[in-house]
Amino acid sequence: MANVAQLLEGKGKAVHTIAPDDSVFSALEQMAEHNIGALPVVDKNKLVGLVSERDYARKVILHGHTSRDLKVRDIMSLQVICASPDDDVEHCMAIMTEKRVRHLPVIKKGELVGLVSIGDLVKSIISEQQFVIEQMTNYIAG
Repeated sequence: MANVAQLLEGKGKAVHTIAPDDSVFSALEQMAEHNIGALPVVDKNKLVGLVSERDYARKVILHGHTSRDLKVRDIMSLQVICASPDDDVEHCMAIMTEKRVRHLPVIKKGELVGLVSIGDLVKSIISEQQFVIEQMTNYIAG
């Protein structure tokens, strides 16, 4: 089973972040530009939260606010569940399912080194299953 470090190697290690005092509108622009659903919120090189499309939908739209008026700190999730590069993909999938989250910042020695989404994990699991199926097919076909 693959681990998070291997997943990040294949995905790329670029991590887009945002500051807590940036506008929610800026966060939305960045998510749209990079086709991502969440941004780690970083202050002085330290992870302080996570802002997602879900936060926007639930904390801005439903409360009648506008994204230009609010700061990221006003809607970000403060209780961020993180992964380690050594965690295996199945473990991360279990955490995401149990905690009902879609993104896990990856922390190594206190530093943000990546971000994995539920989509990244599903893609990894499917790829691994396809490999096993091919190997079994080749073995049977002999």
